[in-house]
Amino acid sequence: MTSHVLSLLVEDKPGLLTRVAGLFARRGFNIESLAVGVTEVPGLSRITVVVDVEGLPLEQVTKQLNKLVNVIKIVELDSAASVQREHMLVKVRADNASRSSVLEVINLFRASVVDYAPDAMVIEITGDKGKVEAFLRAIEPFGIKELAQSGMLAIGRGGKSITERVLRG
Repeated sequence: MTSHVLSLLVEDKPGLLTRVAGLFARRGFNIESLAVGVTEVPGLSRITVVVDVEGLPLEQVTKQLNKLVNVIKIVELDSAASVQREHMLVKVRADNASRSSVLEVINLFRASVVDYAPDAMVIEITGDKGKVEAFLRAIEPFGIKELAQSGMLAIGRGGKSITERVLRG
């Protein structure tokens, strides 16, 4: 599998996310992860998309994305030159017999308990893809009742910013 992380700086306009996702779909790309949020610049948002491009040219899609009126900038983020994190909430069975063992796993992965019930806990974990997957493998024997995961968030390392030129005008 050949995954690429793209960071798109876009204007906050209705329907833009649909057009971006549709462009990937029309070209036969599988979106593995998608996260959208505001930036430090009012009126601009960042779309972080992880796309599987096995056997397909990524350049074709980036050229098409650049043609969309509300797309300002596209940056491919290499894993070595960026910070990439996933965020997950996991509801796991945790009764009196298993609670201390569940807490050991939580501490080992530097996760945190965000909700407690007599028979379950909701755990929050943030990390790179490998850490999150390892956590799931470690906690799975206790019984995962529910799981919610965000799309990957990524930002370039160092002092440069995707919005740098936008801010200078």
